[in-house]
Amino acid sequence: MTENRVALVTGITGQDGSYLAELLLSKGYIVHGLIRRSSSFNTARIENIYQDPHELNRRLILHYGDLSDGISLAALVAEIEPDEVYNLGAQSHVRASFDIPVYTSEITGVGTVQLLEAIRSAGLPTRFYQASSSEMFGATPPPQDENTAFYPRSPYGVAKVFSYWITRNYREAYGIFATNGILFNHESPRRGDTFVTQKIAKAAARISRGEQDSLYLGNLFARRDWGYAPEYVEAMWRMLQADEPDDFVVATNTSYSVEDFCQFAFEAVGLEWQKYVQVDENYFRPTEVNDLRGDYSKAERILGWHPTVLTPELAKIMVNAELLS
Repeated sequence: MTENRVALVTGITGQDGSYLAELLLSKGYIVHGLIRRSSSFNTARIENIYQDPHELNRRLILHYGDLSDGISLAALVAEIEPDEVYNLGAQSHVRASFDIPVYTSEITGVGTVQLLEAIRSAGLPTRFYQASSSEMFGATPPPQDENTAFYPRSPYGVAKVFSYWITRNYREAYGIFATNGILFNHESPRRGDTFVTQKIAKAAARISRGEQDSLYLGNLFARRDWGYAPEYVEAMWRMLQADEPDDFVVATNTSYSVEDFCQFAFEAVGLEWQKYVQVDENYFRPTEVNDLRGDYSKAERILGWHPTVLTPELAKIMVNAELLS
């Protein structure tokens, strides 16, 4: 039974956090979300589920906090006594991690320890989900699964490797139900504007309406395994319902290039992408990840999870959402 189960979600205002919060609320959870204090509103993705603090019996409760503040995290965990913690918060932009490597390491890496320590010190039987990433595999050739060696190629990927291993360490050292979800790229209309898939989808829609002339991108030949974010948060939840904690790859076992994504997106508006896309070397990474393709067979076998939306359909979903906006 999930009714009145309590969950804490870091990164709740992000793409994954918003979809996960919706899923948990639909299952009867009381959801606590961690948000960073800002002088401007940063809750656009959860407006449809937001509840005013004055509402009685509300089931979505937001708290100001930060993954760098271990004292506040420990106090919050002790106060709300969550049954499940989903650590989705991070500095998650790979290219930006080269520009702000220390901050990325502190939030994406050390922030995980802060949460695990909060759970350990509270002595709670809390189940912990760590949002690991396919960027941990980096230069290791595909296909990648749970036994593939890590070879990260960015400060973000390195920080995620640290988080992966510290999660396993707390599982083995302290008996915490701590699980790593190694999610490959997953997108949706809620993806941030600076991520390449959303950048392409928005440009295709804007160019089709005469609002934009061209699109500048980096490496067009980088290949990724792109899935649909709402399906991936279902996998996160299933991991914490399993009998034993474990680590799972969540992917589609397909691989497409950035060039392919451009083709799918521009086809959705009846345009030839080659006429509008230009390469700007400023968007290249100092060290590139050439090809990611995940084998999700373990998640299918143990969790009963499998993807249904693949990259060609995903691109159309994102472009159509822009056309309707």
